[in-house]
Amino acid sequence: MEFTYYGHSCFSVEINGKNILFDPFIKNNELAKNIDIQSIKADYILISHGHFDHIADALDIANNTGATIVSNFEIAEWYTKQGAKSTHMMNHGGKWTFDFGTVKFVNAIHSSALPDGSFGGNPGGFVIESSEGNFYYAGDTALHMDMKLIPMTSKALDFAVLPIGDNFTMGIEDSVIAAEFCSAKKVIGVHYDTFGYIKIDKQKALQSYTEKGIELILLEIGASINI
Repeated sequence: MEFTYYGHSCFSVEINGKNILFDPFIKNNELAKNIDIQSIKADYILISHGHFDHIADALDIANNTGATIVSNFEIAEWYTKQGAKSTHMMNHGGKWTFDFGTVKFVNAIHSSALPDGSFGGNPGGFVIESSEGNFYYAGDTALHMDMKLIPMTSKALDFAVLPIGDNFTMGIEDSVIAAEFCSAKKVIGVHYDTFGYIKIDKQKALQSYTEKGIELILLEIGASINI
């Protein structure tokens, strides 16, 4: 799998020849000013919740690429009304097999409202299982005990993508516990440094994970890795 980071909580993973984009927030992110959304490939756009900093570029990219937007019932329905040509509705605990692998929509503890004030449904995360590997994207969330269900109900994870910026989500300390709960030995950190409230001490973060025998990866915006 090739993982590409676009800043904040936006990233894409290429799986079985398909490009899966998560929580696109690029044009309004000053740190991602060198990313051209016209160049982004997407077959699917997975959205964890309705906040602007997770959906801002979703419709534009979907229109550019023909991607299917996958999210909870309320967000998928909202995007259909916004003119999205292809959506797939999910809800907590449910899973669906797409042409790249299986997606399960799992719990998150956060809030969710769409930019026009519409109810964004309940926030969530995604567990992806495929022939090329398995991973968990937590979305925006607090630490919660349901993360312990992931290794009980899913295949072993190759990595997890966790928010680490604190204030609006888990901080470093809680995210380390989250990694332990979901049995992830490799974590890609997201949702940090974009705003003043979520700036982190990167060396402290790396050390906190190393002390627990877990690898923390902090990618530069625009960087790709094979994972």
